[in-house]
Order: sequence, then C-alpha cells, then structure tokens
Amino acid sequence: MTPDTPHSVLDVAGRRWPVIDDIAFARASRPELAAEALARLDAGDRDGALVLLLADQDDWWRGPTAEPGALRALVTNRAALTLREAMAHLSWGPVGDYFAHRWSDPTFLAGLALMEAHWTAPRSAFELACGIGQYLRALSQRGVATTGADVVFAKLWVARHWVAPEAELVCVDAAMQPWPISEGRRFDLVACHDAFYFLEPKAPILARLREMAGEEGWLAIGHVHNREWPNLSAGAALTAEELTALFPDAIAYDDAELTRAALDRRAPRSAPPAALRDAEAFSVVAGPGTVGARAVTGALALPPEGAFLRRNPLYSAGEITWPSERYEREYGPRATYPARTTCPEHAVATAETAEWAMRRELLDLPERW
Repeated sequence: MTPDTPHSVLDVAGRRWPVIDDIAFARASRPELAAEALARLDAGDRDGALVLLLADQDDWWRGPTAEPGALRALVTNRAALTLREAMAHLSWGPVGDYFAHRWSDPTFLAGLALMEAHWTAPRSAFELACGIGQYLRALSQRGVATTGADVVFAKLWVARHWVAPEAELVCVDAAMQPWPISEGRRFDLVACHDAFYFLEPKAPILARLREMAGEEGWLAIGHVHNREWPNLSAGAALTAEELTALFPDAIAYDDAELTRAALDRRAPRSAPPAALRDAEAFSVVAGPGTVGARAVTGALALPPEGAFLRRNPLYSAGEITWPSERYEREYGPRATYPARTTCPEHAVATAETAEWAMRRELLDLPERW
C-alpha cells in the first residue's frame, strides 16, 4: 500500500482505504464502512471515523454492539483508561476476559514454547489474526520487527495504544485475496495463534502464509482446535488428519505438550496424527526455514531479564478468583499456576523469579493493564 493522504492509503488495485493511528482499514468485505470512514476523515471528523471503525466486528461475533456513547468516551479518554476499561467500553464481554488474562493462559504459554523451541533468531515476523498483540509484544521485546494483521480494527487499535505500540498493523480480511501488504514482502517468521481454526478457506490462506515465509522463513501455527474435541469456542476446527493434509511438512504437537515442555524446561515431543486424535488442540511448525526442536529454557517463554513483574491478577489475597464460570471451565483445568500463591505482589524478572514467571504466578503485563 502507498500513502494517499495523511489519513488514507492506496492498495495495488488503486482502491483507497482509511488510516487512523497508523492502522490501515483495508477490510475488503466492508467497502461501505471504509467509504463512510473516509468521508468523515476527508471532512476533518477523525473521531467520528474512529467510532465507526471501532464498532465493527468479525463475522463470528455474537455479542452486543458497543454503544456509540461508550465508543466516543473511549476515544476521548483513551490516554487515561486501562486496557480493561478500554475493552469494557468496546463491550467485548468474555472476549475481554480472554484478552485481559491472555498472558497467563496456558495456550499462550504453549504458543511461546512453540516459537522458542524452533527459534531461528528472526529479524522480522508477521502474525495473522494477531488480536490485541500479545505475541507481537513478546517478539518486539526480543528486537524482532513485527507486523500484525486482524479482521477487527478495534483489536488492532487496542494493540496500538495498550499492548504493542511498535508493531506495524493492518486490518484485512484473510479470506479476501490478495492481502493489501507489500507485494514480494517476506518474513523470517510467519505465525497464526489461536485463530487458524476460524479462518476459511484454509488452503488459500495457508498458501499466502507460506508465500510470505518465502524460501527461508518458517510458519508457527498455534492452538488449532480439534473438531473431535468438545471445544467451547466457535470456529471451523480441524481433525488431526485434515491438519496433516494441510501441513504435510509439519512438525506437529499436542498443544498441552508444549505447555508442559515449557514448565519442564525441555524440548517438546512431536506426535503423529494418530496420537493427536484426542488432543484438545494442535500446533505445528512448517516451512523451509524450520529447525528441529530444542529445549524451552525461557528465551521467549519467560519475560525479558529485568522486566517489571506483577502478581497474576487472577489472584485475590493469594487465591485464584475466576473472572467468569466460562473462563474457569475453559482455562482452569490446564492452568499452570496453583490455586494459591505466596509469590510477591511485585518483582523483577531474574533467575530467582523465573519459576514463578514460568508458572504465570508473576506476569509481565503492559503498563496500563
């Protein structure tokens, strides 16, 4: 995409898309919304355009639409709000709980372990369906130049202001080809975590991801829901056999094995498709740049040395208090943190605090969490 005005860009087909806070809204399935936002931007009504885009959701969304007044208050008071307050203004409900506590989610640790086990010291990384940018933040902290794409503009806007301010961000429909990202652009690492099962059609999307990895990069596709498991989330899940058909070159894992490997500080054990039929979710690495698995020692799975850590906010007076019954059912059984903790309220990431941090009793949260 090339700049058109300070608040718009042109894609390769010459279509004009709005840009707010350096995030291009290039969602091809929403041309009317893009046109209305552009009209407001052209007229000098930036906040009005932003409110329009913040109300948009993905096609799986079944929750309420955020109230315009709440969105205007979010735009006006952004600098004073916490991440959780921002998500409350957006009316994200259980999705807000998911994002607020993502840092201690066992599947988030599994994704970090997947990338660390096959780490190649990437200089650049692209994440499809990046959400509010938790993985982008972790990669940026290691000096990786990150680019994130998501179908929901509001998630990217939250990433920009609360979680991953350094990332390049673009709003796109993965199902709509081609993606409005520079032609011929390649990344050392191409990732998609806890989202690939939502994406359709999978084969063309995967082909685009492989193209972006080129002849030297590799793919990390984490937490793909197993259709033969009673998952609590919506989506177009896969069976182990379907996963293998899409990724014939992959190293595949039971997602829970990756979490255990991080806690045990060892290399994760891959599994053949037959052994994954009873897994809740799968993870794979693939592509020409893939290296064999090494021990997960914390190079990515742990916070950077010297980071300011806070006690996991799920703890109240040292005991777990779940944000909802649904959250407890979905994440409680695989939680890596104990029901009670004696870890300090605050600490610094060092060798002495590493076990607390790996179990997610201590967390490296954004400043305005």
